[in-house]
Amino acid sequence: MHKYAMNSASDFMPVDRLRAIQNQKFLKRFRYAYDNVQWYRDLLAEHNVDPSKIQSIDDIGKLPFIVKTDLRDTYPTGMLATSMDKIVRFHASSGTTGKPIVVPYTREDIDVWTECVARCLTMFGVDETDVLQVGYGYGLFTGGLGLHDGGERRGCALVPASGGNTARHLMFIKDLGVTAIACTPSYFLHIIDHARKIGYDWKETKLRVGIFGAEPWTDGMRQFIEKETGIVAHDIYGLTEISGPGVGGDCSCHAGIHIFEDHFYPEIIDPETLKPLPDGEEGELVFTTLDKTGMPLIRYRTRDVTRIIPEPCACGRTIRRIGRISHRSDDMMIVRGVNVFPGQIESVLTSLDGGLVNYQIHLDTNDSGLATIEVRFEATPEMYDEFDRASEKRDALARLVAEKLRQTVGIGFKATVAEKNSIPRSEGKMQRIVDHRKED
Repeated sequence: MHKYAMNSASDFMPVDRLRAIQNQKFLKRFRYAYDNVQWYRDLLAEHNVDPSKIQSIDDIGKLPFIVKTDLRDTYPTGMLATSMDKIVRFHASSGTTGKPIVVPYTREDIDVWTECVARCLTMFGVDETDVLQVGYGYGLFTGGLGLHDGGERRGCALVPASGGNTARHLMFIKDLGVTAIACTPSYFLHIIDHARKIGYDWKETKLRVGIFGAEPWTDGMRQFIEKETGIVAHDIYGLTEISGPGVGGDCSCHAGIHIFEDHFYPEIIDPETLKPLPDGEEGELVFTTLDKTGMPLIRYRTRDVTRIIPEPCACGRTIRRIGRISHRSDDMMIVRGVNVFPGQIESVLTSLDGGLVNYQIHLDTNDSGLATIEVRFEATPEMYDEFDRASEKRDALARLVAEKLRQTVGIGFKATVAEKNSIPRSEGKMQRIVDHRKED
């Protein structure tokens, strides 16, 4: 059996034992990073941190943060903590600007990651009797291989379909008796859209579980997916820098994302003051890896905005939960002095009858130099049929959306009903924000 075999019992261990494990692992990993990464020694020296003063995990607040630009600045292997012969795989971020973030993995790192994905699958009710279709891309992106390895560890029959070829996805779901699918939520919306066009009947499939991650999505989108397909949708959370998908997931209670705290220590900080926040208060999520040997990260700022939920979960797991990631602090748009997040807009659209899930946000400036924000969205097929009979209904829907957005966000929006199928579909991460100001 693997050293890090799938062990869901870790999800239910007594809290005092979990805290003792975290403390032991933290001290070991901190010392490991300090001894093996010159960059990290320089960082502590720059912040006048005496490593001998770090005596327990309670001292973690004395340590400086690591941010994404640090990982780019040390490209490709400036934060490598072991010899190259111990590295078995590299993954990289899907960033579109500058150098990518390259993350080296040792065999031990892969085993921990695989264990965590398998624990997520157990949480989702997926086991060796299931057929799991992986619709994440295979390659430098962590989604495909992460779910593949975790699915094999859990004993599933794997369909490594990868992204793209939506018709083949639908064919395999039906013909191979697929019971669980893993992909980005935006790509599954694309699958639903294609299924509608061809008259696909989800009731003729065995699909019962959806595993969605790699991008923020709302409860409204979950409800839409479940209503359209009859499946149960679960959230799987992770990030390339920490360990890909499998850092956590939501159980059958759908009341937050359980974090595998025996491997990843979470903190919440105020993104402005950088001060720690108590459980229950919303702020930026920070992680410390407790087992990584290829590229350990101490106090890594994720930019994901959430909170640690202090109440115990009804499922009985003792590992803490975070609230669903609705947005990132660096996704925030400032329009006429007001902070606007895509999640706010999505929650309005998905709450309307039929669920308006295909949309884009367009930022621009008018002739007076004032910032403008327009939400272009597609209606449902039934709504388009009504528009053909009574065109004023299109204008009425646009006015309704604009008013709902104004009430929710606090500023005026332009809302436009786009032509049917005119908003580009995505087989990967959806481009929700189009900033025309950057084109000038």
